[in-house]
Amino acid sequence: MNNVFAIIEIGSNNTKTHIYKDEDIIYENTTTIEFKKNYKLENKINENDINELYKVIENALKYTQNIEIYGCSIFRNISKEELDEINRKLNDRFSIEIKVVSQEDEANYTALGCYNNIEYNGNICVFIGGGGSIELIFVNDKKIIDKKYYNFGVVDVTSKFDSLKNNVPDCSFSDVYNYINELINDINIKADVLILAGGDHLYWYNNARYTLIENTLYKNKNQKFMLTTEMSDKYDRDALITSLDKIRQNSDNPKWFDGSRAMKVITNLISHKIDAKYIIPTKINMEDGLKMQKI
Repeated sequence: MNNVFAIIEIGSNNTKTHIYKDEDIIYENTTTIEFKKNYKLENKINENDINELYKVIENALKYTQNIEIYGCSIFRNISKEELDEINRKLNDRFSIEIKVVSQEDEANYTALGCYNNIEYNGNICVFIGGGGSIELIFVNDKKIIDKKYYNFGVVDVTSKFDSLKNNVPDCSFSDVYNYINELINDINIKADVLILAGGDHLYWYNNARYTLIENTLYKNKNQKFMLTTEMSDKYDRDALITSLDKIRQNSDNPKWFDGSRAMKVITNLISHKIDAKYIIPTKINMEDGLKMQKI
């Protein structure tokens, strides 16, 4: 049987499409649609953003009619009436509706995609970061041992420090670091390994031309690379003084980088709060866990 299906995840800032044939991914794409930023300006979901979502769905329909759409943080915060109206339009046009995922389910699905197929003797922290929320899932021997949830993300930090989107920002690394530190209390549980998930964290390193090293802690095809905390400190501080325009020029989605610096400072802060020795950037997200359950 030709079992082709698509999972579309609508985040606050990026909408991700993954299309699978059985267990193998045959297409993936990230489209920057600034749902949260525009919602804050208009106090409702922007109509142009919905039109951009239509384009994402139409592209997925080239591969399969079997499409599931999941709404994350921004869609958890809109009214039932507004969600019903959006779903009515989607149903009329595509016979599809958005399923809103709780923060806990989003975190659990994403973390599952990280730890289910690895062997590691020690604590691991899975960082799930997005435009509107952050989740930390602590795992030992494939068992969840602790969780931390935060109701802010890169959109909130970038709104506070708007120049982070500029070629060279007016704010310093310490300015942003100290602000985020006020939003995150001390984290008592520690982990040697911090896995970055919930988005394409490799996209930053690849386009910024930062060197990564081979992951020698365990073998996993989706977690091939890592960096030490010392390397991360150097790269993350460099991110706020180097030319963002040059990095954008290396990419096929320049708008994606609007939130990239905020993400680097957030993950840097988390790495120090949990005393991580190694950071593993991935592009693992909720779809990886959902795929496991669907198959």
